[in-house]
Amino acid sequence: MNSQRIGQSRADQVILLVGQGFGLGRLPFAPGTFGTLPGLLLAWCLWQGGESFYLVATALVLVLSIWIAKRSAQMLGVADDPRIVIDEIAGVLVALALVPPSALALVVGFCVFRLLDIAKPPPISTVERRVKGGVGIVLDDVLAGIGTNLVLQLLFRVMPLGT
Repeated sequence: MNSQRIGQSRADQVILLVGQGFGLGRLPFAPGTFGTLPGLLLAWCLWQGGESFYLVATALVLVLSIWIAKRSAQMLGVADDPRIVIDEIAGVLVALALVPPSALALVVGFCVFRLLDIAKPPPISTVERRVKGGVGIVLDDVLAGIGTNLVLQLLFRVMPLGT
């Protein structure tokens, strides 16, 4: 039996697999929350390479995420399908950029990021409504990541938590 879906090349299958967070976005309950988890693992790995490496890798992930999100949405036929979670992965990388590495930072970053991503306070909600395509799918999560990063900088650099 052919393992390819009708009309999808192997490359398309890989793009969709990555876009759906290696299958976590397909979970029927809280796909965005579970889809954020690969981003935490990736952040931990990128922290090991130092700040410059982390920033360059995150920029690359952001660019690829926009393309993967757009292509995944096209394949699924839904503008911002909840099964697409590459945007959560990119957003949590932004959230943890330049944060002192620790397990506590991962946990707090995850919680704050998910809170902002779910609640979508302005300007996140405005961007989500107005910006479409791959950029729109990813940009609201990047904004949630920036908001989270500001909180984490305050907690772990200005008022060092856990020290």
